Amino acid sequence: MLAFANRFCAVALSTLISFSITAPAFGWGQTGHRITGTIAQQYLSPLSQAALMELLPHGSLAEASTHADEMRSNPSEFWQKTANPWHYVTVPEGKVYSEVGAPEEGDAITALTHFTHILQSDAATLDEKRLALQFVVHIIGDLHQPLHAGNGTDRGGNDVKVRFFWQDSNLHRVWDSQMLEQRDLSYTEWSKWLTQSITPSNIREWATTDAMVWIEESTTLRDALYPDNANNMNYDYLYQHLPTAKQRLQMAGIRIALYLNQVFEQAN
Repeated sequence: MLAFANRFCAVALSTLISFSITAPAFGWGQTGHRITGTIAQQYLSPLSQAALMELLPHGSLAEASTHADEMRSNPSEFWQKTANPWHYVTVPEGKVYSEVGAPEEGDAITALTHFTHILQSDAATLDEKRLALQFVVHIIGDLHQPLHAGNGTDRGGNDVKVRFFWQDSNLHRVWDSQMLEQRDLSYTEWSKWLTQSITPSNIREWATTDAMVWIEESTTLRDALYPDNANNMNYDYLYQHLPTAKQRLQMAGIRIALYLNQVFEQAN
């Protein structure tokens, strides 16, 4: 893993130089997920780029990143029941994921493992691998949204009612989308600006494909996100927490690329 991470960092540096309870509503909103996919695509290895061309010949990781949320309106049992828990994990305060594990119905970790195996399987069909890619990109993004490592008491902040910029909302929605939307930027603008500020040191620091690390980071951040005054969340809250959200999006993008590069290298 260390050797692979070093190779990834070298490619990324070269690129920089040359250019528990019921599920939370969603992961990052569409803008957030598309940001992670756009960042990730810039750091794919040649093997991953070839796989992307085969699986998404007319698409992109930005487009793939939102598929798992968009399909939640599909009335099939798969999308309404089976896949519903795959967007989050539950880790009570003071615990780590390895202590609690996944519930019987599964979670983001069991789904990530399942779809990784499909991507590496010679027996899987093209359609199965395409769905697996869409889920892998989406799940990694979700695991970097701190409230998708929920504490098991408030549906990942969905039950925490707040007033965000004088509008009724909930804490989960604020983190999924409203903080980003408040800046009135497109996902391409966000992606360009966030990519430009990723340094070689950042890439080295963030280069891990261990989902347990991602979850531990999210749970550590999660417990500090609950506002002191839920009825008055505006500029002060944005000032305190938007930098964290931006960094989690950057980290997710780098790690999606690193994870896919590892998956497709091991499959060859």
